[in-house]
Amino acid sequence: MLRRWLSLGLAALILGACNSSSDGGQGRSGDSAMSCGENLTPGFPRLQREGRWLIDQHRRVVISHGVNLVWKNAPFVPPDTPEGFTAADADWLVEHGFNTVRIGTLWVGVSPDQPGQIDESYLDRWERIIKLLSDRGIWMLFDFHQDMLGPIYQGEGVPEWAILDGPTTSLLGSPSFGFPFNYFTPQVSEAFDNLWKEKGSVWQGYRAAWMAVAERWREQPYSMGYDLLNEPWAGLEWLTCIVLPMAGCPAADRNEIQPFYEYAIAGIRAVDPNNLVWMEPQLLAGGTGSPTGFEPIDGELQLGYSVHNYCPLSALLQAVQLGLLAGLPVSPQDTCDSFEQNVFEQSRVTAERIGAVELVTEFGASDEPELLSRVTATADQHLVGWQYWAYKEWADPTTQSQESGSQGLFTDDANLNSAKQEKLDILERPYPQSTAGEPRELNFDPLTREFNYRYQPWPATANTVIYLPERHYPNGYQLDITGGTGVSSPDAERLEILNNGCSEEVSVRVVPRTL
Repeated sequence: MLRRWLSLGLAALILGACNSSSDGGQGRSGDSAMSCGENLTPGFPRLQREGRWLIDQHRRVVISHGVNLVWKNAPFVPPDTPEGFTAADADWLVEHGFNTVRIGTLWVGVSPDQPGQIDESYLDRWERIIKLLSDRGIWMLFDFHQDMLGPIYQGEGVPEWAILDGPTTSLLGSPSFGFPFNYFTPQVSEAFDNLWKEKGSVWQGYRAAWMAVAERWREQPYSMGYDLLNEPWAGLEWLTCIVLPMAGCPAADRNEIQPFYEYAIAGIRAVDPNNLVWMEPQLLAGGTGSPTGFEPIDGELQLGYSVHNYCPLSALLQAVQLGLLAGLPVSPQDTCDSFEQNVFEQSRVTAERIGAVELVTEFGASDEPELLSRVTATADQHLVGWQYWAYKEWADPTTQSQESGSQGLFTDDANLNSAKQEKLDILERPYPQSTAGEPRELNFDPLTREFNYRYQPWPATANTVIYLPERHYPNGYQLDITGGTGVSSPDAERLEILNNGCSEEVSVRVVPRTL
């Protein structure tokens, strides 16, 4: 079905639409001026940044509703088994409306033994999954995933040769508080500080590993770029990030983490000048919504801001109980809702400051309906895409929910018929997958199943596509479109709206059909 509507869009070259006089106050840096009626040509299928938006090869805005595919145990790639990832899994993602994935091409898998030595067989093993995804038009974000560095700290992702411990580890030994609490220990914090200041063979090895990934997949269809490092840690100054949460740890972002990223970006750009590169802030920014210190990178136009959105309250309370955070200044009025709102608001501030597009690359890891409903609704409000953590449990060694099995979408990883339906009722929601214009407003009421979307058309070479899952409209839907024309069949799960050239703002309202 996905191929069908893509080919329909390609068959008719859209003449273009009026440029919006407003871009929501965010600007579209690097745009060339376009006029109504100007012909465009479809480009290479990769996601690019245009202002605050992710743009596909037809110059449509893509909003991500995706999942994470990260196999954290050796050999750090999902096997070709029902428990792992097969063609049936890729089909399942398309069937349920997920249009992006974040795949864990781990640093330890790419370069396990020494700096600059690349395990090409590891990249070969990912090729099978990448082809399954790209053949179905699913966008892919390559992720150097890590948690607490490596096994010495009950974590994974960073090769042993790149973990630079120090006197605190020698004196105190390896911490055993588990995930995420080992982050707060002096051993792990010192190891991260050592990583940020090393600037020698470890940095060179990190850059070489990313260059190998970029060289392998620089022309990979349906790439959305490179997520440089999952959840970096601020080091020993982490306490100031919490004691003064409204101040954050801007110095760690600006003086330690960003130089590490920029060194890798310079290597990536030597082999791949086109695909997006994504910077993640220190871990606590994704829980508190604290400001970051990232700055623009000279000459870098294809930049993404990868942020996670996890309410810290439950973890902080457990840390207090463990004696790690005695006297933590969390006020009674602090709620998950306020923390999550802060993350969205601050991600827009950071992305605008550095000239990037933002994306929530992780949230969830929970079966709690209220949490999932809250974050997805807030993402709609902010017109921001997301990638849920995680597709399957995959014996994740670094998660609070390992025993409960609450982070995946299935009760049994090997059985796609075991999908958690209550969770899917929230995550498999109506949304604009591809918009031939600039999004203005998006909301979905899960109680009434009413969906509303507004956008301002702009020049594009394919039609707008909105996903309207049958699970929310089992008897079909009533459709009201102003400013546009629907060209898909009645009650289609993928509503296609013709871009009518110089049209007015398009408004779409969908409600369930009553029998």
